[in-house]
Amino acid sequence: MRFKLLRLLLIIVLSGIPSLAQDSVPPAPRGQRPIQPDQLPGEDPIVTERREKLEKEMEKKANQERQAQLKQDTEKLLQLSTELKQYVEKTNENVLSVNVIKKAEEIEKLAHSVKEKMKGN
Repeated sequence: MRFKLLRLLLIIVLSGIPSLAQDSVPPAPRGQRPIQPDQLPGEDPIVTERREKLEKEMEKKANQERQAQLKQDTEKLLQLSTELKQYVEKTNENVLSVNVIKKAEEIEKLAHSVKEKMKGN
């Protein structure tokens, strides 16, 4: 009996949720434009447009900075790889330099950083 009541109550509550969601957005009064999805309630459409433009400019600047950092990091990767090659050429099959291992680890970290930046993270 208790489970039937709970199930009935659950059905009643869940069936009312879609109608609540539809009622939550009131229609725009006559003579006013409806609120756009990205517009904050009570915000002037001109302010919304300016805010969107500013957000796009900020995003563009962030992408430009990320691209510049990627170029610097890849130049550093090239330099480190060249140094690693020189270290390896100085060693033989019996001797492995600590510098070679450190340089390889540094390259690995920088390469991982470049990969993450390319993903946009």
